Amino acid sequence: MQSHTPTGRTGRPRSAAADAAILAAARAALVELGCAKLTLGDVATRAGVAKTTLYRRWPGKNELIVDAVAALFDELELPDRGSLAADIEGVVLQFATILALPEAKNGLMAVVAESTHDEALRERIRTSIVDRQKRLVLEGRARATARGELPLDSDPASAARAADLIFDVVAGAVVHRTIISAEPVDEEWVRSFTKVLLLGLAGAAGDL
Repeated sequence: MQSHTPTGRTGRPRSAAADAAILAAARAALVELGCAKLTLGDVATRAGVAKTTLYRRWPGKNELIVDAVAALFDELELPDRGSLAADIEGVVLQFATILALPEAKNGLMAVVAESTHDEALRERIRTSIVDRQKRLVLEGRARATARGELPLDSDPASAARAADLIFDVVAGAVVHRTIISAEPVDEEWVRSFTKVLLLGLAGAAGDL
């Protein structure tokens, strides 16, 4: 599990406990109120902190929501289940479970919509959520290579492109299935998806 503390202003040291309480309060507000009715003042009250404490940490509601959702995805892990296929199935099921949470779904949809006309917010989503979770792809590929399931890629640029593409395929499929199509990401679907992904990995190895 990764821990993440949003970048704050210089000066007084940040309190990890206050950060955690604020992010938890933001997620609770997303569930109860939705993004449109969520206010920084309400989050501060729920977290038991002064409004100034929250305002020093986040410039606005959207930035707070990004970090609150990012903390959920930081819970994703890639346990060693013995094979690349089993590892993929495990992490995809975890991802879908988190994405189905109302606080994750509501928050992510809201900030993605806002980011279409806010480049700074789009960059925050990339760095706080997308880039941080690419670690799972790199970890999975390294483990599969060590098992002999995937060939060693000695070209760092090729490995980086492959990681980006794999992440895009996995995240795109699960987000579309969960949020756009509103269909279940169950074990049967995940097994079928994993087979398709592995066929692509086998065919594209060394060609990216």
